[in-house]
Amino acid sequence: MSLEFELQKFPKEIKLKDASKAKLRPLCKDDEKPFHEFFLAVPEAERMFIKHRVVDQEVIRDWCRHIDLGRNLPLLAMLDGRIIADATLHQQLGGWKRHIGRVSVLVHPKFRGRGLAKALITEILDIARQLGLEKVEAEFIGDQQTAMKMFGLLGFLPLYKISDYVKDMQGVTHDYFLLGLDLKTDEEYTGMG
Repeated sequence: MSLEFELQKFPKEIKLKDASKAKLRPLCKDDEKPFHEFFLAVPEAERMFIKHRVVDQEVIRDWCRHIDLGRNLPLLAMLDGRIIADATLHQQLGGWKRHIGRVSVLVHPKFRGRGLAKALITEILDIARQLGLEKVEAEFIGDQQTAMKMFGLLGFLPLYKISDYVKDMQGVTHDYFLLGLDLKTDEEYTGMG
């Protein structure tokens, strides 16, 4: 399937655990200000684990001006015009990891515990399957036990751990974890693949 076909499903409404509804849609160029505000709402202690300097408006501006949904597909959850969560599917379009996607998710602190992360990752995994990816992986830093547990509930398994391998934005080293999931198509589930 093509990415364009998959994106026709959006915007899409999902119901959260508290019965509120969020709208899911891909990032667009007009999201610069709300996307920056979303990242500013994340506690500094958590932002240290994000690979990019998301408090820098120029970083977010660059993302919104140079959107390539084939490489990086940020799927946003919106509520009352604000971004309350983001899950991204990262892809290598060539090379030896072209069959593997990488997923990440971040939920606004005030909207956690409502099933947003699980819903977004489930959507991202669906898209990855439809695009023909065979595996997805997720990277974590030692203190992200809650996130790793949620990914585990979705079927992700530990691939490896490297002690004191990565440094946060303050230069402190942390353990690095890689979790992975084999994507099976519907045909494989029914034994027809």
